[in-house]
Amino acid sequence: MKMINADVAIVGGGMVGLTLAASLADTDLRVVVIEGKAPETTLNDVPENRVSALSRASENILRTLDVWPGIASRRAASYQQMRVWEKDSFADIHFDAQAFGQQNLGHIVENRVIQLALLDKVQTQDNVTVLMPAQCQSMLQGESETWLQLESGDGVTAKLVVGADGARSWVREQADFPLVQRDYGHHAVVATVRTVEPHQGVARQVFTPDGPLAFLPLSDPHLCSIVWSVPPEQATDYVAMDSASFNRALTAAFDVQLGLCEVIGPRASYPLTMRYAQHFAAQRLALVGDAAHTIHPLAGQGVNLGMLDAAALAQTLTSLADKGKDIGHYAGLRQYERWRKAEAVQMIAAMQGFRSLFAGDNPMKKLVRGVGMRAVNHLPGAKQPFMARALGLEGNLPDLAKPTTRTTTF
Repeated sequence: MKMINADVAIVGGGMVGLTLAASLADTDLRVVVIEGKAPETTLNDVPENRVSALSRASENILRTLDVWPGIASRRAASYQQMRVWEKDSFADIHFDAQAFGQQNLGHIVENRVIQLALLDKVQTQDNVTVLMPAQCQSMLQGESETWLQLESGDGVTAKLVVGADGARSWVREQADFPLVQRDYGHHAVVATVRTVEPHQGVARQVFTPDGPLAFLPLSDPHLCSIVWSVPPEQATDYVAMDSASFNRALTAAFDVQLGLCEVIGPRASYPLTMRYAQHFAAQRLALVGDAAHTIHPLAGQGVNLGMLDAAALAQTLTSLADKGKDIGHYAGLRQYERWRKAEAVQMIAAMQGFRSLFAGDNPMKKLVRGVGMRAVNHLPGAKQPFMARALGLEGNLPDLAKPTTRTTTF
């Protein structure tokens, strides 16, 4: 049995937790990362079906932390255009990177690729200890530090414990933070599919009567990752049905935009729930990423919100430490909490408004949607606010996320 003394204990070694650890590289803070499952380091030939659409803000963070080369050397795909339309309607809108002076609109990257690249970086840091696999068993908070007991019998003491352990956060439960939840009434069906026609670096999303269906372009020009939001019973059917039947249903729902679709690899589904912790911080505790909030994957902003949380918390902790202040004192953490709660609420509200706008197939509502989307598509300057938000270049950004002079292509 051993005891590790740290300044910051990050529970959760996924994308967001490791981003926080990497963001503290140039500080004197001692960091421990506790993660229950070590990722497999070898990638399969078929891309995994859990991917993220990294915004420009997230890219800026990862480039500044020198993590981007580890992503690019594995597998990632930039996309230059985005098209959104409604099935059986004239509602259609198109975004092109060149029109906004950008080389691309973002990158589609497998979650494990991001985690592995971050892990490579963090394991080179002298101020970070990675415990993986390791599970927390109990947490006891004192006046000046918090004790974490691990299932192995080892212990960790830290001035600040950060919950980066996902939507069902153990840290959040131990802290007994109240949680606002709303079931979206949909499950997301995820899979990797091969299409007859090449995707040409275009991210596509169609709003169907059952829910939105997104085709996210991967590095292979004929492979896309899909996220299909449908009612739970339908999701169960789609996961269970034979491949030929699923291929037909998917191709029809996608308006045969890329020819016949062929699913490759496994299919999976997961429930879609909005979660919002009423506290993002407390004495000796802070939450980041899905532990603090989850949103609908409609615009692919979940992981980007989490990356910004990590960068914002790192900036807050660095400032406190530089001033000689206690990094675990709630008075200092309140700045982070107010900062990120405001951004999360805004994104949750935007996603709810977007969902409500496209809910229902009333003819008059469809007409209004069609007129509105066409107006935005053709009026000069009307797309800019949408694009700025999609790129993650709007709002109160942490320093790591702000635009740099670095190139945005591989």
